[in-house]
Amino acid sequence: MTALDLRDLAGGTAVVTGAASGIGAALARRAATLGMHVVLADFDADGLARIAAELADADVFAVRCDVTDAADVDRLAAATADRFGPVRLLVNNAGVESTGRLWEMAPDRFERVLAVNVTGVFHGIRAFVPRMIADATDAIIVNTTSVGAVTTMPAQAAYVASKHAALALTECLAVELAETGAPIRVAAFLPGPVHTDIYARADADGVAGDALRARMRDFLRERGVTPAAAADALFEGLATGEFWIYTDAERADELLRRRADRLTGHLPPG
Repeated sequence: MTALDLRDLAGGTAVVTGAASGIGAALARRAATLGMHVVLADFDADGLARIAAELADADVFAVRCDVTDAADVDRLAAATADRFGPVRLLVNNAGVESTGRLWEMAPDRFERVLAVNVTGVFHGIRAFVPRMIADATDAIIVNTTSVGAVTTMPAQAAYVASKHAALALTECLAVELAETGAPIRVAAFLPGPVHTDIYARADADGVAGDALRARMRDFLRERGVTPAAAADALFEGLATGEFWIYTDAERADELLRRRADRLTGHLPPG
C-alpha cells in the first residue's frame, strides 16, 4: 500500500463520470474542496449544469458525455487535456440499475446496464490511460463497482453481472499497469447502500422487478449512507493506499466471507 497525503492532490485534475448526481456529484464536491481542477462528465446535461453552478467557486469543467460511446469518451479525454493537462485522478463512476428476473428483462435494458457499467469503464480506461502513461505523472484510477460485485442477488442479475465484470476489469488493469511500471495506482470502490436516486431512476421488468425497485428505493432512503459519506470513504481509502475501498468494511467482509465459503466449499448460490 502506498499512502497519499490528500493535500498533494491540490492543483491536480480530477475527472469524474456520472458526476451529475449521487456518488459522482459527491466525489466532485470532495475533489473541489481539495483544490483540484474538476472535470464533471455525465449524460444528464441539466444535472451537470446544476453541479457546475453549485461548484462555481471551484475550477470545474462540465462535459456532457455518454460513456457508452467510445468517440464521446475520446472527446472527453481530449477536452480534459486541452483544458487542464495531465489527469491526477480518474473516477470511472457512471452507473445504472435495472431490476427484474433474467427471463423477464427487456433485452435493451439488459444491454444498457452492461454498456454503462462495464463498457463505460472500458472506454474510460482506453481513452485516458495512454495519456496518463505518457504524462508519467503520479496518478490514480478508481473504478466504482459495488458490493454487488462480490455477491449475487435475485432480480438484479444485469446489475450484479455488470459489477462483477467491472471489478474484474479493475483487477486486470491494476496488474497490467504494474507490469508497465507506470506511476499509476488503481483502486476498486465497492459502495454498499448509499442514499441516491439509482433505484428511483431504474427501469424494472415484471412483478419481481417492480417489487425490488420499490423495496430498494425505500431501503436506501432509510438505511443508506449519504453520498458525501461515500465520497469521504473513497478519499480516506486513497489516503491509506487501499486497493479495495468500501463504504461499510464490516458488511463487505461478511459478504466476502460468504462468497469465499461458497467458492471454496463448492456450494450452490443461495
